[in-house]
Amino acid sequence: MERGAKERNQQLYKPCSNGIIAKEPVSLEQEIQEPRGGGGEFDMSDILYFCRRGVESIVDDEVTKRFTAEELESWNLLTRSNYNLHHISARLTVLWGLGVLIRYGFLLPLRVTLAVTGVGLLVVLTSIVGWLPNSRMKKYLSEKVNLMCYRICVRALTAIITYHDRYPKNGGICVANHTSPIDVLILASDGCYSMVGQAHGGLMGFIQKTLVKACPHIWFERSEVKDRHLVAKRLSDHVADKTKLPILIFPEGTCINNTSVMMFKKGSFEIDCTIYPVAIKYDPRFGNAFWNSSKFRMVTYLLHMMSSWAVVCSVWYLPPMKREEGEDAVQFANRVKSAIARKGGLVDLLWDGGLKRSKVKEVFKEEQQKLYSKVLVKLLSLR
Repeated sequence: MERGAKERNQQLYKPCSNGIIAKEPVSLEQEIQEPRGGGGEFDMSDILYFCRRGVESIVDDEVTKRFTAEELESWNLLTRSNYNLHHISARLTVLWGLGVLIRYGFLLPLRVTLAVTGVGLLVVLTSIVGWLPNSRMKKYLSEKVNLMCYRICVRALTAIITYHDRYPKNGGICVANHTSPIDVLILASDGCYSMVGQAHGGLMGFIQKTLVKACPHIWFERSEVKDRHLVAKRLSDHVADKTKLPILIFPEGTCINNTSVMMFKKGSFEIDCTIYPVAIKYDPRFGNAFWNSSKFRMVTYLLHMMSSWAVVCSVWYLPPMKREEGEDAVQFANRVKSAIARKGGLVDLLWDGGLKRSKVKEVFKEEQQKLYSKVLVKLLSLR
């Protein structure tokens, strides 16, 4: 792990093109006017615009591809993307075979041992610390135990991390783009946080229950309305106490493939406190950190990560931000999101990451209808 400006001489990894179809940023009004040639009333040619956009979205939309692994420009010797080309090169096949032996025969057993050690120590030591009475000593031991165990777990992934600037201070909320559960390890190995997130079952749920014994983390069920109000109250109380650790939140609410930043939920931005934005950018050439939770279970995903070459990423701690006068929570969330996207070299999207598991809401369709109506009214007024 490195801190500082060593990356000044390193070229940041640039992802491959954003899509199959080249799209210029053109307004709805301009696109509709092009085939119709003017006029303010409905024209049959307007249908062509909506048909074309529909077909373009089927071929290559900017949302659903954020929920699958990013495509690489070149092969990284991890998987075979085309089984019909097994024997295209004997030398390449031998090289891939050697890579498999190294990754599964040497690196994987070593990493699994480190991971089991780190998680085991985390469970045992946080349980012991949890029995201590609330005091400065308990807080000190909790921070040291968490840092030690998270750093062991990070080494189990052979993580090469470059941190820029300093981690957040107490009494605020740290928000970051979300790619996988190891985002927590990446950040928590550099500083201690109180975490807020979805309650899980299985291995993740067991670890969550253990962590909360030594540190005031907040786990909730997203589907429960009463949980939302309780979480908001606990967040407000937490940030009001300047002696408590900063809260770590991933406002997207789901894992995105690290090519973009999607809509931030406004909940954490409604609280009157300092927001510390953090941008995390992974280099997929050494291993794809994205967790496709609809395809892989947690243990399967972790085995994939521990059998990759390494986890290489950069972390930028951005300057603290506060809500401006007259700015609502949604506008503030979008401003923070844009800052993270710019720093991490990610695409800034307004779409909700919840589309990963749910259908498109009717409000989105109504919004397109409103935009079209406004265009017609504007064109009619110009006649």
